[in-house]
Amino acid sequence: MSRYTVTVKTDEETDENAVIGYDPPLRTFFLQAFPDEETDEHALWFGTHLEQHPSLESIIESVRRFGYEIEGLSQNAIIAMTKEAGTPTPPSLGERLGLVR
Repeated sequence: MSRYTVTVKTDEETDENAVIGYDPPLRTFFLQAFPDEETDEHALWFGTHLEQHPSLESIIESVRRFGYEIEGLSQNAIIAMTKEAGTPTPPSLGERLGLVR
């Protein structure tokens, strides 16, 4: 699973330690931002379901629909995540048992 630090912004708030990456078992890109200091739960978390965001473009579009912008995503990170997403991943045990959909 890849993880890269980026900045996520709105007009009102900024998280300079947000994380974007690719989750091979779920075959989705994900983004986590704005963790709660007490619980460490993230106020913004995209890519939690199987194949929810199969491309980097799809997660960026979703984030923008909610009024957020991603900054600081390097070309090297884009290439690495895209390469990881292009590597076939067999269905997980949970998928094979019908537990993950």
